[in-house]
Amino acid sequence: MKPKVAVFCGGISPEREVSLVSGKFVFEALSKNFDAQLVRLDENKVPQFITPREYVVYPAMHGGYGENGQLQKELAQRGIEFAGCEELSSRVCMVKPAAKALMRAAGVPVPKEIIFDAKNPPSAEALESLLGEKIIIKPADNGSSVGLRIARSTSEIPSALENLQDGLWLAEEMFEGRELSVGVIGGKAAGVVEIKPQGGVYDFKRKYTAGSTVYEYPAKLSEEQTAAVRVDAQKAYEACSCRDFARVDFLIKNDSLERVALELNTLPGMTPTSLLPKSASCMGIDYETLCKNLVMPAMERYFAKYK
Repeated sequence: MKPKVAVFCGGISPEREVSLVSGKFVFEALSKNFDAQLVRLDENKVPQFITPREYVVYPAMHGGYGENGQLQKELAQRGIEFAGCEELSSRVCMVKPAAKALMRAAGVPVPKEIIFDAKNPPSAEALESLLGEKIIIKPADNGSSVGLRIARSTSEIPSALENLQDGLWLAEEMFEGRELSVGVIGGKAAGVVEIKPQGGVYDFKRKYTAGSTVYEYPAKLSEEQTAAVRVDAQKAYEACSCRDFARVDFLIKNDSLERVALELNTLPGMTPTSLLPKSASCMGIDYETLCKNLVMPAMERYFAKYK
């Protein structure tokens, strides 16, 4: 008996619309090789009709419920096989300070940071003394650059700290360099993509607005630079106990090996402008084949269980 592949998308999060687009494209690609079904979630809950014998799940989900381990926990508790990282690694990677601590311990360079609660933010003077006058402020547990703020000078730090939504936030030193992203598929690093946002930072709008960002893939780096970030991507993936696939984002100094890993994304976007498909294409993997490769480990786990 072959299971159906349920492609989950939607859910309730700031990234719902992006998830719906990812889900549509993944479903269309998987339909060419599997009995696929698009499942649009209008609440953060696994539908009752998804059963362990009938379905394997591909979660084309972004934002809180999809990436913080809750969805993965529900699927595992019900015995449903699914593509991608498990509950613990999903949660760890969603909480940026935790993922950074694991990457740092594994020898992957990461920016210096301060974690704080929105209700008790540090002073601008404290941030400047610890991180420098150029800093990044972002939620500690959100994706797609939701809520990202930038202070490019000391005078801009106070405004970057104003009107923060409740919760934990991260202040990081601004490491200025070329923006890169590396997909990791089946534990192996794929190609390096360079991200060149037009007229600004790579924020939520520039991530998902066609034409607002230029991508070079493979990135025009030296062999040493390419090798270094690919090795770091695999180290980060292993340090955070990832499974099946993930994506690691970096900054690197021009003509240098000085670099930092910014974060690890356990459910990378699969929209037409997304980075994982671009990274895979550097290795000669087209979109349809990529989607098949991402779901096959879950299919293998299913067949091992029900052989």
